[in-house]
Amino acid sequence: MTSPQFARNSENFCYRHPDRQSFVLCQRCLRTICPECQTQAAVGVICPECMRDQQKSQTPAQVKAQRRWSRGSASAVVSRERPVVTYSIIAVTVLVYLTQMIPNSPVREGLAFFAPFLYPQLTGTFQPWRLLTSLLVHDNFLHLALNMLAVWMIGRSLEPLLGHVRFLALYLISGLGGSVAVALLGFGVGVIGASGAVFGLLGALLVIGRHIGANITFIAIILGINLVLGFLPGRNISWQAHVGGLVTGALIGLIFARTRSPRLRGLQILLLCALVAGLGALLLIPLTIYT
Repeated sequence: MTSPQFARNSENFCYRHPDRQSFVLCQRCLRTICPECQTQAAVGVICPECMRDQQKSQTPAQVKAQRRWSRGSASAVVSRERPVVTYSIIAVTVLVYLTQMIPNSPVREGLAFFAPFLYPQLTGTFQPWRLLTSLLVHDNFLHLALNMLAVWMIGRSLEPLLGHVRFLALYLISGLGGSVAVALLGFGVGVIGASGAVFGLLGALLVIGRHIGANITFIAIILGINLVLGFLPGRNISWQAHVGGLVTGALIGLIFARTRSPRLRGLQILLLCALVAGLGALLLIPLTIYT
């Protein structure tokens, strides 16, 4: 049941279909649009009218870049498949959070705060899996909700563009990059959360969007604001994980953009493996600090 005041407010209904209730806004004109009128953009959705205006305003170079990207790989064309990896990441992370609520949870104890446990000379134990499992552990519900909301918002656009396997690789390697940055710059301080992986998704989205000629201004603004927040004092935010995830994600986005052709699939895998190996090699640097 809706109140008369609610029903009289046209902003609660699709501007093209006034009988359809919706709370989704076009990212360009900010008018309400129903699912039928929504077209996935780099971030969020746009309405049919804005889509036509955007296509008309594209320069020949932008049209050519988008055509080349689409020609290069079938997976680069946005599909209508459900972003199952995005949903799976959220589901597993939420499940781990629920287990954290158990008193003296062994899950939290074994997955969280990776950095000190990476170097046996500090703790007496060596637990390298925490480089990735720390992505699943969050300090409180707000911490979890903000990170998973970002994964959902970005993943529903980026996963169909990249494909399930590439998106999962992007998320995990970006998270690894954030963990490596903490190990290098955090001086043994343990951190938790998926922020590094989230910044990696944003970095890749920025690079890929720029490559295909999309409007990335909004993404850059959001990224810049969140990056600056990590450096403000008293906020208990790991800027190291943000920077590490961002740089790693941007590098992966560049790899995907430059090796989108099927004939370059082997090179793409090789470059990703080289990036992972490089991150692993960087972990050797703190050994000279902590010995």
